[in-house]
Amino acid sequence: MITPFHEDLQVDFHFFETLVRFQIENQTDALIIAGTTGESPVLTNDEKNELFEIAVSMTNKKIPVIAGTGSNNTQDAVRKSNEAEKKGVNGLLIVTPFYNKCTQEGLIKHYHYIADRVSTPIIVYNVPSRTGVNITPEAYAAITEHKNIVGIKEANGDLSSAAKTLTLCKDKAVIYSGNDDQTLAMMALGAKGVISVAANIIPEQMHKLTTYALKDEFNKALEVHQKYLRLMNLLFCEVNPIPVKAAAEHLFQKIQKLRLPLTEISQKNRLELLKELDRLALDTKSINLD
Repeated sequence: MITPFHEDLQVDFHFFETLVRFQIENQTDALIIAGTTGESPVLTNDEKNELFEIAVSMTNKKIPVIAGTGSNNTQDAVRKSNEAEKKGVNGLLIVTPFYNKCTQEGLIKHYHYIADRVSTPIIVYNVPSRTGVNITPEAYAAITEHKNIVGIKEANGDLSSAAKTLTLCKDKAVIYSGNDDQTLAMMALGAKGVISVAANIIPEQMHKLTTYALKDEFNKALEVHQKYLRLMNLLFCEVNPIPVKAAAEHLFQKIQKLRLPLTEISQKNRLELLKELDRLALDTKSINLD
């Protein structure tokens, strides 16, 4: 989920509630709060914990709430995870260490260290384009030996690597696509869904795509994929979450600010994105903004 901000760049907790309600009403299967799309690097720990608390309260156990608690400081990741657990979250999304990076052995020890010190299930998040480190299939196999590590968000974009990871980890962890445009291909290989950016805008449609794929109705899943593929791609025409916030601004008719170092979408890309939203006839008619 995106994190909405007021004009003064304070978190708009009231509108966040609206976004949570929108997701629940449109069949989203789980919420991830303070992930990449939620601008986690620029949120304070207090802001994150309040967002977790609101999401847990509003979902009222209808769907899981997963907290982004990763860090390149292993002990800090434990602290953040423990704080999120106290808010009642159902899962933890933990990104690979960034900037300082590490070896594959370091990744294994990092995740096992955290998993030993939390009681909430962990989803490993691999996004080398942002972190500068990639998890190999062999390292995944070792990482998922830990009983508390139950899922993988794979956003390395390498389908061959994903196929090998699925083979090595199929009995130990559920794998989700980390890229909307690869959801169908990943699920054909055995993934169970997607941790989605596009679902901020089209949650019901992404739910349909994954449901069809899980039922082996790939012709129907392909129709959804093809219809929304251009939108999925346009949502990455600039660094995420810049485009999806522009799309949300259009959809919800409410200004969506970004905290620096992220800046507003270019006018050229904004026009292309809004043109596609209009083509898809996405509007606020079915959205309860009260």
